[in-house]
Amino acid sequence: MIRVLLAEDQGMMRGALALLLDLEDDIEVVAQVADGAEVLPAALRTRPDVAVLDIEMPNRTGLDVAADLRRELPSCRVLIVTTFGRPGYLRRAMEAGARGFLVKDGPIEDLVAAIRRVLAGEQVVDPVLATAALSVGPNPLTDRERDVLAAAADGATVADIAGRLHLSESTVRNYLSSAIGKTGSRNRIEAVGAARQNGWL
Repeated sequence: MIRVLLAEDQGMMRGALALLLDLEDDIEVVAQVADGAEVLPAALRTRPDVAVLDIEMPNRTGLDVAADLRRELPSCRVLIVTTFGRPGYLRRAMEAGARGFLVKDGPIEDLVAAIRRVLAGEQVVDPVLATAALSVGPNPLTDRERDVLAAAADGATVADIAGRLHLSESTVRNYLSSAIGKTGSRNRIEAVGAARQNGWL
């Protein structure tokens, strides 16, 4: 049996996926979690062969959790399944150690096949997303530029961002200016939008 951990914050989606996966003769869902912070403890407790992770979860993203699992439970293969088919997410998922990346609008048969394939040591990537990732290129933003842009996303002032990230206001302005330039945007609102669209935030 392939032991699967399912991490998805939407209860109905998580329940439906678990039900469908459990119909397979060789798959058993051994854990279900709704919060990113719950994934690693559940994985260490149940020792799944494959962790199917959503990206957008409370407290820790699927990308964060993929890196945790690679470090703490390297025998567990990670498969990212997301609504957000953004090229930057694919690149970040692979860098975090994920073995597969699928978008949720595909059929359940694709997910089942992907679980079996990543367990067999293959990499499984949505082909349309793979092509888009190659055309977009790597994330041009530094970690600090990403932090500052993410903090700016809710309309926070430079002073608010500086206080939140423990930086000077001039440093925040420099990071924002650099991020705006790197994303080819006219202002920070456009820069946040471009970074989100490409999966860099």
